Amino acid sequence: MTFTELKLIKPLLTALDKKGYKEPSPIQQQSIPHILLGKDIFGCAQTGTGKTAAFALPILQLMDANKKPNQRREIKALILAPTRELATQISDNFKEYGENLGFKHAVVFGGVSQFHQVVAIKSGIDILIATPGRLLDLMQQGIIKLGSIEYFVLDEADRMLDMGFINDMKKVIAKLPVKRQTMFFSATAAPNIMKLANTILNNPVSVAVNPVSSTATLVKQSVYFVQKTKKPALLKFILEDRKINHVLIFTRTKHGADKVAKALNAFKIKAEAIHGNKSQNNREKALKGFKDRTINVLVATDIASRGIDVDKLTHVINYEIPEQAEAYVHRIGRTGRAGESGEAISLCSHEELPYFKGIQKLIKKDIDVIKKHPYS
Repeated sequence: MTFTELKLIKPLLTALDKKGYKEPSPIQQQSIPHILLGKDIFGCAQTGTGKTAAFALPILQLMDANKKPNQRREIKALILAPTRELATQISDNFKEYGENLGFKHAVVFGGVSQFHQVVAIKSGIDILIATPGRLLDLMQQGIIKLGSIEYFVLDEADRMLDMGFINDMKKVIAKLPVKRQTMFFSATAAPNIMKLANTILNNPVSVAVNPVSSTATLVKQSVYFVQKTKKPALLKFILEDRKINHVLIFTRTKHGADKVAKALNAFKIKAEAIHGNKSQNNREKALKGFKDRTINVLVATDIASRGIDVDKLTHVINYEIPEQAEAYVHRIGRTGRAGESGEAISLCSHEELPYFKGIQKLIKKDIDVIKKHPYS
C-alpha cells in the first residue's frame, strides 16, 4: 500500500516524499482512513510504530478541507502528550508534514519560561501540542481557550496515568467542546486505560499493532552475563570491540545514568546523560547533540526513553536490566524503526537475573547469550 492509496492530498504526499517515507506503517494504514471519515479512534500502539503520522496527517488534511478564507486563527486541534520530549517531537512532525499547508502551531510545556510560548499563542495558532500541567496553567491565566477545538488527541495515555496526570487530563477534557473528534493512543489496553477511553470516546474504531509483549522483529537481541562491578569495563570493551559509535544506553536510575556517562567520558568516549533531574535546556541540548552525532552516547532512564526518536539508531544497550519487562520492549523499540535493522545488547548481573527471566517470559523469545568475553 502507498500513501496515495490512503487518499492523502498532494501537499502531504510531497512532504512525506521529502522525508523519504514510501509506505504507510500498519497503524497508519488502519487509522488514517477512519480519521478522514471523522471517526473517533482507540489506538493501541507503542512508540516507533509511526502513530504520530497516523493522527497528524489526517488532522492536517481535515483542517485543510474545512479551511475558510480570511478566518481568524483559533485553536482547532489539541494534542496532549505526557512529556516535553514527546510534545517537541510531535511538534516537529506537524511542522514537517504540514509545511505546504500554511497552518501555524505551537508547543507548550513546563520547566521553562512561558514567555515565548505565550507570544506564539497570542500571535494566533491552529494547532496546539501541550503537556497537561503547562496547558492547565495557561488556561487558568486565560491565555488558552479550548472552545474551538474540533480535533483532540490524547497520546500515550498509559504514560499519562503512570505519571499521575489523571486529574489534570480530566480538567482539560471538561473544557473541550462535546462535539469533537477524539483520537486516544496507548501502549496498553489495561482496565484503567479502557475506563478512561470509554469516558471520552464516542463510538470509536479500535486499531492495534505491536502489543507490548512483541519486540521489534528487526532488532537482534543479545545478553552478556557479568558481575555488577565489571560492567563499566565490559561496556567500554563492547563499544570498542564492535566499533559502536552511536548508541543509546539505558539505566534504571538517574544516578546510574550520570555515573555511566561520567565513566564513559573518563574513557574518552563522548557521552551525556538525559533524565528528569536535568534542566529542559540540558536535555534538549543533549538530545540535539545525539541526533546530529556530535555526542556519540546518550545515557537515559526509562522516563526519558519514550520521548527519544532518533532516525537510523543502530544500537541500544541495557546497562541495567529494567524491573518491568514491558520497559525492556519500549527501550529496544528505539532501534529497528521504520524498517531499519537494529541491535539491542543487555548487561545482566546476578542480582538482575529475575528481571531478565521476566523479559524472556514476556517476549517468548530466546535472547542470544554471549559467552566469550574478557569479563565473563
